[in-house]
Amino acid sequence: MELANLHNTLEETFAGNFVLYYRAHQAHVNIVGRNFASDHKLLKKVYEYLQGNIDILGEKLRTTRAKMPYSISFNLDTGPVRDIAYYGSSDELLEGVLDGVSVMIDQYHKLYLAAEDVEYIDISNFAQDQIAILAKYRWMLESTLEEDE
Repeated sequence: MELANLHNTLEETFAGNFVLYYRAHQAHVNIVGRNFASDHKLLKKVYEYLQGNIDILGEKLRTTRAKMPYSISFNLDTGPVRDIAYYGSSDELLEGVLDGVSVMIDQYHKLYLAAEDVEYIDISNFAQDQIAILAKYRWMLESTLEEDE
């Protein structure tokens, strides 16, 4: 079986998760405003989920006989979530995390297909689970940003 595509897609997924983890954690620490408590709590849930996936994705790489990326610069250069400075209002911080969550949903779809292609069912199942979790966070972030009617 040819695993190169799965390795590359796992590396991209790891890198995207890593960058989004940092973005969500940074937003969590820097959020301010009247909705501080609820925004702070939501962002904590997001970054803790992403932080947990750092180890899981690294181990998924190892189960396919690949290695976890060796440098932070690899993550910044390789992943689908770009290292863009998000700062400003609470809405801008939340929007930055929302953008990254949407990108990672697409990335996990890509990982699912790559894993299915070489019959790594454990990884395709993992990818499906992550799509569902990220879709819930996307909904929560969108609902938080939505204006009252």
